[in-house]
Amino acid sequence: MQWRSIVVGLLLLRLAFSFILWLTFGLGPSWGFNFPINFNFSLHKIELFGEKVGADPRSGAWLRHLAGHHHHHHGQGHPRTCSQTEEHGYKKPYLRFFEDGGDEYAKKYSFFPEKLKAEMRGMARDMFYFGYENYMKYAFPEDELNPIDCQGRGPDVLNPSNININDVLGNYSLTLIDTLDTLLVLGNVSEFHRAVKLVIDTVSFDKDSTVQVFEANIRILGSLISAHILLTDSKQPFGNVGLEDYDNELLHLAHDLAVRLLPAFENTGTGIPYPRVNLKSGVPPDTINETCTAGAGSLLVEFGILSRLIGDSTFEWVARRAVKALWNLRSNETGLLGNVVNIQTGQWVGKQSGLGAGMDSFYEYLLKSYILFGEKEDYKMFKAAYESIHNHLRRGREACNEGEGDPPLYVNVNMFNGQIMNTWIDSLQAFFPGLQVLNGDVENAICLHAFYYAIWKRFGALPERYNWQLQAPDVLFYPLRPELVESTYLLYQATKNPFYLHVGMDILQSIEKYTKVSGVVPQILWLF
Repeated sequence: MQWRSIVVGLLLLRLAFSFILWLTFGLGPSWGFNFPINFNFSLHKIELFGEKVGADPRSGAWLRHLAGHHHHHHGQGHPRTCSQTEEHGYKKPYLRFFEDGGDEYAKKYSFFPEKLKAEMRGMARDMFYFGYENYMKYAFPEDELNPIDCQGRGPDVLNPSNININDVLGNYSLTLIDTLDTLLVLGNVSEFHRAVKLVIDTVSFDKDSTVQVFEANIRILGSLISAHILLTDSKQPFGNVGLEDYDNELLHLAHDLAVRLLPAFENTGTGIPYPRVNLKSGVPPDTINETCTAGAGSLLVEFGILSRLIGDSTFEWVARRAVKALWNLRSNETGLLGNVVNIQTGQWVGKQSGLGAGMDSFYEYLLKSYILFGEKEDYKMFKAAYESIHNHLRRGREACNEGEGDPPLYVNVNMFNGQIMNTWIDSLQAFFPGLQVLNGDVENAICLHAFYYAIWKRFGALPERYNWQLQAPDVLFYPLRPELVESTYLLYQATKNPFYLHVGMDILQSIEKYTKVSGVVPQILWLF
């Protein structure tokens, strides 16, 4: 079947340590993308779009209405007037945060030595084992390791409202399950087998834990299915890694978990699932009737694969019903969806439409589901959504790297009229260049990726929320999100340009430098 022949490749994209993947690939022939890219992007404070400046936010010159201010770069500020900016600013190279200029830039980024690649591959491997071994030593069988006190951490049972912790941690050895496939990617078959046996022998989902359906799906269900397929795939992409006496136990665990998630899909007026479910008792009686579009619409990949593996269409059916229900609620005027919906009434509670939190993976799963299963309806929805995104969210000139105006930026708008709602983007949006690559829109992917990388170079990480008007972070932390890494990996695979290996090295070194706690695993980085 088509889905089985490509499932391993897609599942690799969801690895938490995806930077390891692209560092292991050799350099191949280029598609002819010659660097340096001459992105011309003004990184100065701009005025809000509105009648007072008379700017057409859909035009290619949306950054020409600039306000003089002190722009801080590497700790040095200098005044800049509107006339100065108009004359010089918008022609400033877009990649100036990391561009050395001219021949030096080309010399630096046009190749990536084999010796350096091996060094970075080893560094990535060492970073993984540093985290994995500390987790196994200090935290297992709890869900994760708290890097500050070097102790294991599970659900916050004393504070059920602490959803930042309880949505993710379910008292089911999350970190061990989530690293199964990574061990195999690293070539450590013996440890992979040991970890699989530990999961089989110790993990149970018969727990009084209330978890978010979305998080349990992508982290636990996806990991179990990935490891099962890698163990049983007749094509053996990692060699003969079969485990003696393995009797589909991981698949049985995945099935058991999915059954415990099914109550979230019951008793809703729309077919859109409740956001949370108790693994033992079902939907809590005090649960809310609101969920985000990404959370409800990003279940199809895992649920669909499970249905095909076990021969039970129930799981794919409920996931597809949720996607179609959300899709049917889109605006008739713009074709956009909001970010929060009432699952009983179908009314939009959050009317913001963007590419970040609450929306991101809805689009991602439409395209990846089509790639995986070949259902034309999935791509038909994605294609329409992609067109609406370009019509209403995209600001800047039509062409990425030529013509007047500024390179594209995707903003947050009102789903019903396309008007800008705020002037920030969030780090989750960095997944979109990778999705553009999968859709064949490589030029726009290159351009948008460069925008996020410029922010990374400025701060050594992506701020959780970045104000593109003020050119400053709104939310000052980086919780080790992998979205920019995945986009970098996919752009390298599409172009084979060594520039993206340099980007990956930058990201890897930043994580090692800024997020590592002495003696234990990486933690959240705060940007001050």
